[in-house]
Amino acid sequence: MVARLVIAAPSSGAGKTTVATGLMAAFAGRGLAVSPHKVGPDYIDPGYHALATGRPGRNLDAYMCGTERIAPLFLHGARGCDLAVVEGVMGLYDGAAGQGELASTAQVAKLLRAPVVLVVDASSQSRSVAALVHGFASWDPEVRLGGVILNKVATDRHELLLREALEESGVPVLGVLRRAPAVATPSRHLGLVPVAERQAQAVEAVAAQAEQVLAGCDMEALLALARSAPPLDAEPWVAEAGERPHAGGSVVPAVPGPAERVPATRPVVAVAGGAAFTFSYAEHAELLTAAGAEVVTFDPLRDEALPEGTRGLVIGGGFPEMYGEQLSANEPLRKAVAELAASGAPIAAECAGLLYLARSLDGHPMCGVLDADARMSERLTLGYRDAVAVNDSVLAAAGTRMRGHEFHRTVIEPGAGERAAWGLRQPERRVEGFVRGGVHASYVHTHWAGAPGAAARFVEHCG
Repeated sequence: MVARLVIAAPSSGAGKTTVATGLMAAFAGRGLAVSPHKVGPDYIDPGYHALATGRPGRNLDAYMCGTERIAPLFLHGARGCDLAVVEGVMGLYDGAAGQGELASTAQVAKLLRAPVVLVVDASSQSRSVAALVHGFASWDPEVRLGGVILNKVATDRHELLLREALEESGVPVLGVLRRAPAVATPSRHLGLVPVAERQAQAVEAVAAQAEQVLAGCDMEALLALARSAPPLDAEPWVAEAGERPHAGGSVVPAVPGPAERVPATRPVVAVAGGAAFTFSYAEHAELLTAAGAEVVTFDPLRDEALPEGTRGLVIGGGFPEMYGEQLSANEPLRKAVAELAASGAPIAAECAGLLYLARSLDGHPMCGVLDADARMSERLTLGYRDAVAVNDSVLAAAGTRMRGHEFHRTVIEPGAGERAAWGLRQPERRVEGFVRGGVHASYVHTHWAGAPGAAARFVEHCG
């Protein structure tokens, strides 16, 4: 059994990331093996979690992966760990728009049978905190609210008033944190600045968060609460390339079993990394490896050539708009990517990868694989997507249904090629993305753990 806590809040901005990351680092500093998790599709927070624990930050997204996979994915990430800390998303009961509790922190907490610690921004309230906590504790009887951490508390007098009020609620106070500028993490147009862009400062911020948590929280009470979680009736997820479709989420055609698929020589699949391409799920590399690929990471900001023997290319999300000039200046790599695409080799590009394959980004020449141009926009595009493959591609057969999400402040014109990647069914119906030769490029981020057969199909095309 893995001891576990879910760190939630009434709303965004209350301090979940600070508290969750601080707890991870503080418990890891005490010699515990800590497994870090994040509810929802967020790519940035898991980078700070990994820094705090020394283990990959993993996402638990019930919309993209299906509710039945949440416990198995959790157990997979928590193998060999003493404790797991799960950071929530938005407010405790906020989930996929218009779909009830689906993908909410509350739903994930119930699926994990995990106690919840509510982080409350107490900066503008005193006795009212009791009413707020009572409401969250009583809204869903299946959610076990095990305690509260009060954040942004001003003075000792303020703390006393808050504690007195909460005595009436019956929910214990497990921590009180003062305002602390040293723990703040800078943000920009898509949230926090990723660890890869501020490594030294990020290390200092995580250390400060751990110190703040150690000074203000009852670590023994929190650990005891985590250890009170009951056993889970589930088995750890295994990265099996030949996994069959399931009824609860994405539906993908079945693929041959692993023994039929793994080639004698493992094809090299290059995966973009570095500061410009920081958005990835750990399970993607695991699934590619299980399908028979040799996964090699490269940095488009620094490397002038693709890894030797590259047979396939995966370019995930990130912030190419922050590095347009540098990416453009690496002309040898841009040419290598264009040549790989022209050869018909499989290329899967999401969001940042889509922009990198375009003709230009904010006027800077990119790889020119797609007849499209990209630029920054004032509008934020954000939300889950229910998608259907419009054309056969290296990731899915036409008609395959997959779930994903969009998260960007850029636009690309045109928004779809002659052969589109996806037909989106919500929030509005439209076609999106590009399928061209072996290229599948789209704004839609997908989680391959929720798309049985996608990684295997990609690796098969590498042959």
